[in-house]
Amino acid sequence: MPIATVNPATGETLETFDALGPEEIERRLDLARAAFGRHRTRSFGERAALLNRAADLLDQEQHDIARVMTTEMGKPIGAARAEAAKCAKAMRWYAARAEELLADEHPAAGDVEDSGAVRATVRYRPLGVVLAVMPWNFPLWQVVRFAAPALMAGNVGLLKHASNVPRTALYLEDLFTRAGFPEGCFQTLLVGSDAIESLLRDSRVAAATLTGSEGAGRAVASVAGDEVKKTVLELGGSDAYIVMPSADLGRAVGTAVTARVQNNGQSCIAAKRFIVHADVYDEFCDRFTAAMKELIVGDPMDESTDVGPLASERGRADLEELVDDAVGHGATARCGGRRPEHLDRGWYYEPTVLTDVSDRMRIHREEAFGPVASVYRVADAHEALAVANDSPFGLSSNAWTRDRSEVELFSQDLEAGGVFFNGMTASHPALPFGGVKRSGYGRELSGHGIREFCNVTTLWHGEETEK
Repeated sequence: MPIATVNPATGETLETFDALGPEEIERRLDLARAAFGRHRTRSFGERAALLNRAADLLDQEQHDIARVMTTEMGKPIGAARAEAAKCAKAMRWYAARAEELLADEHPAAGDVEDSGAVRATVRYRPLGVVLAVMPWNFPLWQVVRFAAPALMAGNVGLLKHASNVPRTALYLEDLFTRAGFPEGCFQTLLVGSDAIESLLRDSRVAAATLTGSEGAGRAVASVAGDEVKKTVLELGGSDAYIVMPSADLGRAVGTAVTARVQNNGQSCIAAKRFIVHADVYDEFCDRFTAAMKELIVGDPMDESTDVGPLASERGRADLEELVDDAVGHGATARCGGRRPEHLDRGWYYEPTVLTDVSDRMRIHREEAFGPVASVYRVADAHEALAVANDSPFGLSSNAWTRDRSEVELFSQDLEAGGVFFNGMTASHPALPFGGVKRSGYGRELSGHGIREFCNVTTLWHGEETEK
């Protein structure tokens, strides 16, 4: 895949970029290693000042970088501005809390005295150069949620971004440089996916994090495992959205629409499988379908647009194949299921609601990365749980209920990294984010995220040292 900015609203190639050659990659790896030797010794206060400056710059440039993101991958311009603001918030969150999150821990003397220690300490030390392989769908946020905690922990970063968002990738390196981070602390590598394996195998790279497809995760995990290097993987999702009779149906429907079409439906944590109790199924379907029909599909630069284009022609084709397979096996398209007739350029697809979905259909097992919702009818909470868990993925989930027994059931038994009750799944700096099953492993954000790329070190003392 060429490294290029291609406007998905028009299909026009706006700029192409040459991939870095072997000599330049080698130079940058050396630069990263040298930068880590210096950055790891900086105080938390020094790192925080740099990260806060990056947040200030991002706030000042929010409108400009939002236009870059929308041009490269098609998200509505309002959502792009919100993404930039969220990144600045996360930077400030880690700048303010990293020292506390990584503070030395001191086991009680009574707990370690039988180890022969007079004193013991647990210390979090940075690992080194972390390679980040990132996707295009949230081209700022996916990177910042890795970079902010990694840099505050004393690590340095190498970014291999998706090949269709090179302008955003280069902006990120420039942002951290202008904020005052020394050369080599954060570098963007404009390289193809064929360069990832050699980067992972390089001894100067200590660990890797990837957000992307299951296939990409398997490839990175395989190489990293062979090299015995730490990885964090956030992969696909086919999140369940359960609606029970006690739910506030108006709120559940309104949130369902946003949860399905956020980012033009191209989000790992977008609700994709709507599992609705039979008592409210008909009303939910009618109201949900009507609301999806009302969404405005069009130019993502237009403030009134609800749903822009898919990011690539291949992505739209993949979505069409899933919908056609479902309809061919008996699903009903209550709305959508086709390209908009009024848009003759770009990679648009109508918001779509599928009912009568069964396990014979690919969409039951595969992630629909676009504005397509699958709706299931269930008889009770236990059947809802069974349908929700009948997926290879387990990223997040939603449950709409006011029944305490149902809340307890879903809290205990939904197979996902998060369960959001009576609200929409969202990532937040204070909350750990990640999945189970084929949605990956490890956690981003919160204290868990900043510790993922730390050497958790035991310091054991057999006697006290002289003062």
